[in-house]
Amino acid sequence: MEHHHHHHDHENTSDDYASSFDEPQHPDEEHHPDSLELARIHTYRLQQKATVGSTRPPVPREEWLPMGAGKEYPPLLPDPETYVVEFEGATDPLHPYNWSILRRSILVAILCYSTFAASFTSAIFSAASTGVSREFHISTEVSTLGVTLYVLGFAAGPTLWAPASELIGRRWPLAVGLFGCGLFTIASATSKDVQTLMLGRFFGGLFAASPISIVPAVFADLFTNAHRGMVMSIFCMAVFIGPFAAPFIGGFLATSALGWRWTLYLPSILVGVGFVLVLCCLDETYAPVILVRKAALLRRQTRNWGIHARQEQVEVDLPELIRNNFTRPLTLLATEPILLLISLYISFIYGLIYALLGAYPVVFQGVYGMSAGVGGLAFIGLILGELAGGVFILFLQGDYQRKLAAHDNVPVPEWRLPAAIVGAVAFAGGMFWLGWTGYTAQIHYLVPMASGLLTGFGIFCIFLQCFNYIVDCYPTLAASTIAANTILRSAVGCAFPLFSRQLMQNLGVQWAGTLLGCIATVLIPLPVVFWRYGPWLRARSALAASPSSSMGAERGYV
Repeated sequence: MEHHHHHHDHENTSDDYASSFDEPQHPDEEHHPDSLELARIHTYRLQQKATVGSTRPPVPREEWLPMGAGKEYPPLLPDPETYVVEFEGATDPLHPYNWSILRRSILVAILCYSTFAASFTSAIFSAASTGVSREFHISTEVSTLGVTLYVLGFAAGPTLWAPASELIGRRWPLAVGLFGCGLFTIASATSKDVQTLMLGRFFGGLFAASPISIVPAVFADLFTNAHRGMVMSIFCMAVFIGPFAAPFIGGFLATSALGWRWTLYLPSILVGVGFVLVLCCLDETYAPVILVRKAALLRRQTRNWGIHARQEQVEVDLPELIRNNFTRPLTLLATEPILLLISLYISFIYGLIYALLGAYPVVFQGVYGMSAGVGGLAFIGLILGELAGGVFILFLQGDYQRKLAAHDNVPVPEWRLPAAIVGAVAFAGGMFWLGWTGYTAQIHYLVPMASGLLTGFGIFCIFLQCFNYIVDCYPTLAASTIAANTILRSAVGCAFPLFSRQLMQNLGVQWAGTLLGCIATVLIPLPVVFWRYGPWLRARSALAASPSSSMGAERGYV
């Protein structure tokens, strides 16, 4: 009897213990800045459920494992809710939003560098293809598969990395991804035959998809709505400057004494540096996982083993995991016209980035007779165009923030599109310019090179703004929509390098440029249509944020 009494006593004390924490918070919860924070935690929970799996119904008592050593089961905790750790209001130093701007900037730099290294690795192989086809006696089409398979790995990766990052936090999936990418890139560099080379490239891409798909989520952890656009544009630059910086570095390496294998050793070193930086300097930024650590610390400090974080209640449900991360993105693509059309548009633009890797050499090495390294320098036009696009978007950011404040912090997705329309026009113009000036050596090579300013500018504006548009349209499904977008984009994009060189050679630079320009021109109305009719379409969709609802004002994502 005494034993039981003791337990009962303990139960009371723990009740008082919990309530002593709880009391002061309740009265002012409604008009406390806290409510905003709580809303955010709530969003995280929903999203968590949507991506990873939920807390299952309790197991019936007869199925419980025994305590062991003949012990009885201890009594249940009085009110489990009081044992769950939360953040200390909107100013909790543990919450990533409240970390010092220096600390967050260092993280942004590391993450952007890692993203750059991953996308750089994808494109640098285009410089190696002649060396590879010579050494293994295969056609250049087959050796171009090295780029295609890597980008195909990008398509397969997100279904693996996105859920992992919401289960165990961002740090480990990022580290593992970078490590794997470096490892498989070394495997391709040392390959004795084509099979090894291609397998190494595919798995390198699969692992490299980790930074590409997780970094936007980390930026969402670190920055509120107002500043996220800025950081996302830096991320976008990292993704795109990678492929455009690769050809001239790769070209000089492949034609130097070092040979084509160094076009793979160098990126593996870059990715390796990214891995070391992530391992040593990246703090966990995913709020639920930060709370898990806080709970573990509290358990040790208080010796009360009931204290836990919400995330620790989550059980991984495999069928649900597979449903949410494999089938949901595909279902979304099939049922949501907004997502499908915008994703196809982005895919075309993305494919052309990789097409240009094959097309530029035809113009600058073929027509102008430059060496691989010098011809690769032509991509500087595209890089400058990207940077101009980034500056343009940052320039619009102030206006966007004013609109957001005037609309009490509820973003309207269509606000993103005017910049994309400008980009669409610039992009089509850049394609025509390249085709109509790059076909003859009589026109100075700087003229077709300068077309990159328009093309790069267009690519950047379209990509970033359409990406943001999707995320604004589906605020609660951000993980799935980003996965859907990445899968489609990489699956379409990976095919382009295979035919871009032949397209340029067989049709001739003039006609190929004209064809691409015409396709781009036909696609200009797409962002215009969404800008005009987006609200009407969203009102018809079951999943999109309807124009009236205030959903997504404060949410856990991009």
